[in-house]
Amino acid sequence: MKKSWVAYPYLVWMILFMLIPLLLIVFFGITERSGDGIIFTLENFKRFFEPIYIMVLLRSLYLALISTIVCLIIGYPLSMILAGRDYRHKRVLILLLVIPMWMNFLLRTYAWLTLLEKNGVINSIITFLGLPKADLLYNQGAVVLGMVYNFLPFMILPIYSVLIKIDKSVIEAAEDLGANSRTIFRKIIFPLSLPGVVSGITMVYMPAVTTFIISRLLGGGQFTLIGNLIEQQFLHTGDWGFGSALSIVMMLLILFSMAIMSKYEKEHEGGGLF
Repeated sequence: MKKSWVAYPYLVWMILFMLIPLLLIVFFGITERSGDGIIFTLENFKRFFEPIYIMVLLRSLYLALISTIVCLIIGYPLSMILAGRDYRHKRVLILLLVIPMWMNFLLRTYAWLTLLEKNGVINSIITFLGLPKADLLYNQGAVVLGMVYNFLPFMILPIYSVLIKIDKSVIEAAEDLGANSRTIFRKIIFPLSLPGVVSGITMVYMPAVTTFIISRLLGGGQFTLIGNLIEQQFLHTGDWGFGSALSIVMMLLILFSMAIMSKYEKEHEGGGLF
């Protein structure tokens, strides 16, 4: 006997907190209030293609791309260390990676203010060493640093979860056939870990594109990203129509990116190791 009623609470939850808000965003994005009432229009979407907003989008995509690349460069070797057979303290290191995620996102970002500000910890050390103070805050480097710090675990954990499942007998067979460590990595480990890499890239790049807290605090408002622009429309200017249009565009971009990533992952899985 099928107990389909068990799924009803989840269905109600999805309708109330996912479908209805999404429909409201679409409604506000394609409508406009006038003297005659509410009319349907695409002016909000046309406004998005103005040069100033295109530059904001490109800046968001660029900084998110840099952050994702840095996360991959740092996260992949660390994932390999965690997945290694000879590393004894992997549980401690994984715990150290996860513990900051238990803290509020806003507090984690605020912590970097005390480290990077003019009289912060890092500049105090620099001054103690007799060097001039550095401008570490309110620049692109600070924004990228904040993104890397907050989203790095989302790169490490998916890659680690894939690396740990690789059959060790495949690597041992390659070693028996005379393959060196570089060949094993290039021909076996990296191809098999690509699903984790794709997942990590997706989990880092998407939130990095739409973040607004990091750019507001560490960028000092000098680097407006698409997330900041959407926030301003809803909380400050009160232009819900344009804010909804921006949100829809970003959702479409994210869905398009996820579709490309998913297609690439399926093609790779069908292509085998070589």
